[in-house]
Amino acid sequence: MPKPSAHPGDPHFVDRSGWLRAAVLGANDGIVSVSSLIVGVAAANPDRGAIMIAGGAALAAGAMSMAAGEYVSVSSQSDTERADIAREKASLKQFPDAEFAELAAIYREKGLSEATAHRVATELTRKDPLAAHVRDELGLSATRAARPLQAAFASAATFSVAGALPLLAAIAAPPGAAISVVLCVTAVALAALGALSAKVGGAKIGSGPMLRATFRVVLWGVFAMAVTAGVGFLFGVAA
Repeated sequence: MPKPSAHPGDPHFVDRSGWLRAAVLGANDGIVSVSSLIVGVAAANPDRGAIMIAGGAALAAGAMSMAAGEYVSVSSQSDTERADIAREKASLKQFPDAEFAELAAIYREKGLSEATAHRVATELTRKDPLAAHVRDELGLSATRAARPLQAAFASAATFSVAGALPLLAAIAAPPGAAISVVLCVTAVALAALGALSAKVGGAKIGSGPMLRATFRVVLWGVFAMAVTAGVGFLFGVAA
């Protein structure tokens, strides 16, 4: 039986938090890391071949690195969640009265009266005590559960798509203009990413949260490229 909803067909934005975080992280890293490497290499050596090799290598290696990193980190989170659930399950068997009292106390802290908290704890314990403790004591739910494969795929896919933008810009740039073209394309891509991520997360177009999200994505992306370009320039001069 489906759960009743006051807004069917329009899920809560928090339901997207798992894949949205990985997708935004992958896209942001794809744009910033690939464009930064291209700008750094171009500042040291404007040869188009060197720029293409560096950009292509950054795109391939970065996508794999993001997928592996997301999978490992989210798997660690998943292992921690499973360990906590197993610990809670064992405690329910060994100390059922203490666990019941703990659950009732949680509901009292949420504002229920003593009698209501006791009744809620009793009914939930009768139905599925482990589920009640996992949800209300540990704060875990199906919506927020760690999903390593989902995070890895979302991160790698968005890294590849977003990272291809500065690489294509460098390929299409006129000779000697790779840095300026990549910087312009990257700034626009970062602004679009910030606005899109805020919109998917529930912010309204043109609102303060959307503008702040766009600004911080562009600011840190441009800063990263500036640092990398400076390093490339110094090495280019030294060479």
